[in-house]
Amino acid sequence: MIVVVDYGSGNMKSVMNALDALLVDYMISDNVEDIKQADKIILPGVGHFGHAMNTLKEKNLIVPIKEAIKEGKPYLGICLGLQLLFESSEEAPGVNGLGILKGSVIRFKGKMKIPHMGWNSIEKKKEHSFLKDISNGTYLYFVHSYFVVPQEKEITLTTTDYGKSFVSAIATENIFACQFHPEKSGQLGISLLRRFCEE
Repeated sequence: MIVVVDYGSGNMKSVMNALDALLVDYMISDNVEDIKQADKIILPGVGHFGHAMNTLKEKNLIVPIKEAIKEGKPYLGICLGLQLLFESSEEAPGVNGLGILKGSVIRFKGKMKIPHMGWNSIEKKKEHSFLKDISNGTYLYFVHSYFVVPQEKEITLTTTDYGKSFVSAIATENIFACQFHPEKSGQLGISLLRRFCEE
């Protein structure tokens, strides 16, 4: 069973619509036991880093999510679901992230419009099965003001340019997480979700 973690994220409905279109077996849950029993976990998100971490803490979901990842269960993080994997964020000073990956989350700085919203292209830094159907230069949908800065550069899967080059997807072992929104990125995004659900 695929469990989509419900922690009050802003884009849950669009993720549900995409999964419904794929006709996959999934459930939306904030129940600790459901997460423990999950075969795969999706952590979507549009929202505030600090509020999200506080909600996960209040619902006692931090430990089961971390244990599921440690056990090797496939994890898909979308937007905030990518950022929460890291240790900290400029959006919420003093609030610890999940700390599964080393690094931080910082805000875009410069004269460009913030948030970064709309379609932008990716550049693949390594091959990965989830991006099998997606080529360099493919446009995917973004909406965010912060981006991740991994300490371990080898986990970088794709980068995107917006005023500067930033990490737009990472992959390591059983973790795949992206700053773009596959559920809002047309058929190519849906193919990425299908690959995660079926592999």
